[in-house]
Amino acid sequence: MTSATAGTRSATTKPTNRPPGSSGRRGGDRHGGGAWFLVLPALLPILVLSVGPLLYGIALAFTDSQSGRTTASRWVGLLNFRDLAHDGLFWESFRIGLLWAVGVTVPQFLLALGLALLLNQRLRLRWLARALAIIPWAMPEVVVGIMWRLVYQPDAGILNETLRTLGLGDGHDWLTGLATALPAVILAGVWAGMPQTTVALLAGLQNTPRELHEAAAIDGAGAWRRFRAVTWPALKPVALAITALNFIWNFNSFALVYVLTNGGPGGRTRLPMLFAYEEAFRYGQFGYAAAMGCVMVAVIAVCLALFLVGRINEGRDK
Repeated sequence: MTSATAGTRSATTKPTNRPPGSSGRRGGDRHGGGAWFLVLPALLPILVLSVGPLLYGIALAFTDSQSGRTTASRWVGLLNFRDLAHDGLFWESFRIGLLWAVGVTVPQFLLALGLALLLNQRLRLRWLARALAIIPWAMPEVVVGIMWRLVYQPDAGILNETLRTLGLGDGHDWLTGLATALPAVILAGVWAGMPQTTVALLAGLQNTPRELHEAAAIDGAGAWRRFRAVTWPALKPVALAITALNFIWNFNSFALVYVLTNGGPGGRTRLPMLFAYEEAFRYGQFGYAAAMGCVMVAVIAVCLALFLVGRINEGRDK
């Protein structure tokens, strides 16, 4: 009797294979719900400030919404996009936006790479040089625009005064000249956006083991060969990521160009974002401006998709 009872008791208390501290399925679901509650405070601002306005803007693009109307907006389908396809001014601004984005992103990267390589060396007062290099990054775009307007000021600007001192002419009105407005704005954009690229590249350089450089130097490799064989392979992922982000940021630029030229002269610096802003808040064509925004979002989405596909394929090749 005693042995049977013991056998029954041992059978009912047979140990399970669950890891210690784990509960059943019901407990896992409970912890999963708790995780959602923990993530919710971070998701709410994204949903309210980013996803919500994006969806509302997409819906607005299919209406004839205008400012000052007393009647409700009507659903017009693809009418705004059909009008946009034949709007030469918009596509001209789109071309200017691509010129601006490429013209700022490429010199921005090259100059930032040179500055990052310099700041990565063991120099005296390197900490001070690094602090000074990121000052433009800490300045709002409006302040940067006002500062560069003073630099380009035709009568007493620093640039024209320097040219007069060197005997290179009586100066020029850089921001109102049809041939000089876009290059002048691009120069200001390169200066304003170079610090964050420098910081990203400098972080990538500091993650490169110095032992590899020392080994390459012992093998007789020069500076260019060390950069090509050691530095660039380690820096390439960071460089591609920051270049893609810079292109997107520059294509969507608004404040700097708005302060400097307001899209002039003659639309030579009217970026797509400025064009959409004017359509919405100067002419009150909210639906048409929203359609422009949808086109710009689509272009950015394609750029991101191409970048991600390239990164995935590169990872598979490795």
